[in-house]
Amino acid sequence: MRVALDTNVLVYAEGFGDDVRCQLATDLIAQLKPTDSIVAVQVLGELSRVLTSKMKKSASEVRELLLSWSDGVVVADTTWTAFQSAMDLSVDHQISMWDALILAVAAENKCRLLLSEDFQNGFTWRGVTVVNPFEIKAKPYKLLASAL
Repeated sequence: MRVALDTNVLVYAEGFGDDVRCQLATDLIAQLKPTDSIVAVQVLGELSRVLTSKMKKSASEVRELLLSWSDGVVVADTTWTAFQSAMDLSVDHQISMWDALILAVAAENKCRLLLSEDFQNGFTWRGVTVVNPFEIKAKPYKLLASAL
C-alpha cells in the first residue's frame, strides 16, 4: 500500500518537536516500505525551510539530508493536473492550497494514506485517507495498520 508523508512527519523524524512525536515518526517511517513511501517534492522543499530556518542547519547539511530522504522514499513531482486538482480541493473544502497540493499529489500517485497532522483526521478524498499518526486519542486506522 502506498503511503504519502507530509512535511510534519519528516520534520519530527529529523528530531524537531517533542520527543513522543519524534519517536513515533521515526518508528513509522522505519516500518514503511521505501518503495511504498511517497514524498511530494514540495514536502522536501518545506522540510528544507524548516531545517534551515528553525533547526539552523547549513545549506550543505540540508542538501545531504534531502538527498538522503530522496534515497529512502519515492519522490513525486507536482504536475499541472495535481495543481488543478489542488485548486478545486482548496476551494471546495477550505484547505490551504499547499496542503491541498500534497493531498492531490498523493492521489495522483495512487496512495491510500496520507500521514499528516494538518488535515481533519479521517478525511478521504479521491481514495486517499488522511491519518494523523500523532493523535493519541484517535482510534487506530485499519489502513495504517495494514501499511505497517
